[in-house]
Amino acid sequence: MNSDSESFHHQLLSWVLAEDAITSKLSSVDDQEIDGVKNPLKQATTSKSGEQESGGTPQTFQLGEIPTVQERFQAVLKRRLQIQIQNQPPLFPWESQLIDYPDYADEQSIALVPTWGWVAQQSKLNLPIALPESIFRQLLQKCQLLLTSSLPLGAKLVQAVEDLFPNDSQALNDIAGLVLRSTYRSVDALETMPNIQSDYSDLRERQQMALSLLAAKQLLDNLTLPLSATNPVIEREWLTTVGVLNLKVEYQSQGQMGKLRVQGELPTKGILTLRGKGTESVVQSSDSGSLSVELHCRQLNQTYTLEVDFPEIDQQPLLFVINPT
Repeated sequence: MNSDSESFHHQLLSWVLAEDAITSKLSSVDDQEIDGVKNPLKQATTSKSGEQESGGTPQTFQLGEIPTVQERFQAVLKRRLQIQIQNQPPLFPWESQLIDYPDYADEQSIALVPTWGWVAQQSKLNLPIALPESIFRQLLQKCQLLLTSSLPLGAKLVQAVEDLFPNDSQALNDIAGLVLRSTYRSVDALETMPNIQSDYSDLRERQQMALSLLAAKQLLDNLTLPLSATNPVIEREWLTTVGVLNLKVEYQSQGQMGKLRVQGELPTKGILTLRGKGTESVVQSSDSGSLSVELHCRQLNQTYTLEVDFPEIDQQPLLFVINPT
C-alpha cells in the first residue's frame, strides 16, 4: 500500500469517527432547559394536544382548589403504598421469599466474586474514547471464540461486532475495510486518533461501528502471538484489575524435536495451560510470581493455544493463540 492510499484511508476513518460532532451538540438542545423551562415548545404542543383530547369545554376551578386536591390525592396514594409494601414487601428477581441479609460482607466472600478482571486491558488500547464495559466484555468474549478460526481477519472483525449492529451489515463491512487499511497499529500511535468529545452512547451508529471494530482488531492483535524461526521469542502484556500479566513465549529447536516454552509473571495465583494438537501441559501457582509451562512438539507450523486462568478475578480464562511459522 502506498503512502497516499494509506493516508486517505486514515483520514476517511478519522472522518467516520469524528463526523457530525456539531449535529450531536445541536440535537442535545432539545433536552436542555431554556429560561428554566425544559423544551417549552414541546410543553406548549403537549398542552394544546391535551386540550384537544379532552374533547369539550375544560373544567373551571376556583383559585387554590387544584393544589389542595393534588396534595390530598398524593397523601392518600402514599399512605396506601406504604400499607401495601408493609403487608407484602417486594422481592428481588432471584428471591422466592423474604430473606434477611447481613449488614456487611466479609472480605473472603468479596474476594470470591468474579470482577471481569480481563476488561482492564481496554485502557491500554488505542481508542479515541472508552467503550462501555458491557460492550467491551462482549467484544472480548466474541474475539476469544474467533481467535482460532481460519477466517480472514476482515471476516473475524465483522463477526466480532455484528451482534451489536444486526441491521446494517453493508455499512459494517465497509467500515471494517477502512479499519483494516488504517494506520492505527499500536498504543504508541495514540496521538494520531481523532479527538471525540462524546460518550459512546452519544455517537452515531457508524461511529459506534468504527470504534467497536477498532477495539476488536486490537484485541485480536493482542491475543495473537506470532513466532517464527527468525523471531523465536515474543512478549506480551495484559492489564488486569489486580496488576499486569507478563508473558514471554519462546520456541527452542532441539534437533528433530522442538520445545515451546511460556514464561509468565502473574499478578495473582493462576493456572497456565498450553495446548497443541493432541498434547497438553498444565501448571498451577498458589501465589503471584513466576510460572512457566513447556510443550514438546515435532513441527513448528501448527497452532497452539495458551489459557491463562485467574479464578479470583474472572470466571473465564483468557485465551491466546500461538502461531509459529
